[in-house]
Amino acid sequence: MFIRAYLRASTEDQNAARARDQLTRFAEEHGQRIASYYIENVSGASLARPELHRLLSDAQPGDILLLEQVDRLTRLKDSDWQQLKRLIEDRQLSVVAMDLPTSYAAMSVQSGIDDFMKAMLKAINTMMLDMLAAIARKDFEDRRRRQAQGIEQAKQGGKYKGRKADTKKHLKVIELRDKGCSLNEVAELTGYSKATVCRILAQVKEAESATG
Repeated sequence: MFIRAYLRASTEDQNAARARDQLTRFAEEHGQRIASYYIENVSGASLARPELHRLLSDAQPGDILLLEQVDRLTRLKDSDWQQLKRLIEDRQLSVVAMDLPTSYAAMSVQSGIDDFMKAMLKAINTMMLDMLAAIARKDFEDRRRRQAQGIEQAKQGGKYKGRKADTKKHLKVIELRDKGCSLNEVAELTGYSKATVCRILAQVKEAESATG
């Protein structure tokens, strides 16, 4: 059994490796050692994550996919989450997350536990994993909604500069960043300059904070 830690952040402005020490200590507390780390800055709402797919390719049956939180693995819509879950199941991996205590049992050799209890633990953990995945997706959708509301309120208050017709384009900037595009890629895809992209993202962040 190998422990494979997956660390993800949504944008280049965030530090995806921030939780590395926490995961290392967590594994040690359970008598395990992390064999490899897979780190990337990509939105959890996208399935197009090279490091996650490299982890799945490297993994062997019985390995553990270790996470800081379930939302580091998924903010996917349900159909994409089911697809990712099937990939994990096909590789015969166990998902362990620090915010999912029912998953901790997979970190230890389960000697003395009969097949019935193993099946029960697996069913409970799967249910909890699905629930946290759904919560993570709702949080993502709520944040996107607040961003759109923040832009509109800021524009009405004269704090958000730019032509009214650009609102859709500004939301495209947010969407591309959430998908893990670099600032240069966002600029190229939207036709904005890199400086304008940075200004839009800063305005959106300010507007979102103002709406709570």
